[in-house]
Amino acid sequence: MYVLELAGQDDPFAGREAASAASDVTPLAPGLATARGVTERARHLAFTRRACALVGTGDPTIESARTVLDAATVDRTGTVAVRAVDVRASTRIDTQRAERALGGVLTDRGFAVDLDDPDHTLYAYFADPAGDEEGGRGEACCALGWAAVETVRDFGDRRPTDRPFFQPGSMDPLEARALVNVAGARPGATVVDPMCGTGGLLLEAGLVGARVVGGDAQAKMVRGSRRNLASGLDGDGHPDRAAYPEPGRWDVCRSDAARLPIAGDAADAVVFDAPYGRQSRIEGELRPLVAGALAEARRIAPRCVLVADREWTDAAREAGWSVADRFERRVHRSLVRHVHVLE
Repeated sequence: MYVLELAGQDDPFAGREAASAASDVTPLAPGLATARGVTERARHLAFTRRACALVGTGDPTIESARTVLDAATVDRTGTVAVRAVDVRASTRIDTQRAERALGGVLTDRGFAVDLDDPDHTLYAYFADPAGDEEGGRGEACCALGWAAVETVRDFGDRRPTDRPFFQPGSMDPLEARALVNVAGARPGATVVDPMCGTGGLLLEAGLVGARVVGGDAQAKMVRGSRRNLASGLDGDGHPDRAAYPEPGRWDVCRSDAARLPIAGDAADAVVFDAPYGRQSRIEGELRPLVAGALAEARRIAPRCVLVADREWTDAAREAGWSVADRFERRVHRSLVRHVHVLE
């Protein structure tokens, strides 16, 4: 078993993304979940910070955490370090005192402590729904686990404003990564974005190893998306091709989202951010556009993730989809993204 340290404030969405790289993901406490198994794809999750091999759980107190560790079998050799986390500041636990107490248990067993470069790191998570301002789910607990998989937190190095082609409203890379993970992006998968815009979703899907295909009705978006995919930049604005999808692993063309030049069942997933009402000159244009894209997505793939500024459940069902999940993601006061997971 594993304990997952979730990021952000939307645990159900984070758990849904985590399920793309782990099995039997179950809420444990605010900011925490358990999983029966974890794959290396967990390194690419956006809203999971790390996965730890679960040692045990107890009450959210230092004394309980020490009892759990005292009773556990530690089948590891080498140096150790302890990191205590008061998840979302929900318990007001003294993390330094917790680290000293748990470190004492390990040193009593003969382990040497190395705080700078340990062979193994023990995480002690303390969480309590009663102290979570967001009203987290689960029970108050302490969960101990040995760090197993750390996620790559490099999203700040790919700010949309640093790309060769940028348009206002471009999606944050963190959010884009989570969406493509939910859609099923991974090595060996083909992911299609029929309304690719500046290519942010394509980029994140490509970075986790998927082959990506994009389309857009606007020629300038197609040109810009190609530039962004072909000319990666590092955090200092210098070329960094190693950080972007490999040449030959992506294609972008000008196309109608309701008439894609793609054979039936040729893709593993479709993911797209539909135009928002304020982006369309006539509000009535949106429904046929989104409905057509959903029908076409159903023709070419078994799964779709639709992002929009409103709910499109009825249109999805009319196109033959079942709505497996739906989330509301607040961007700012005037925009809430509705995420539809369709199967």
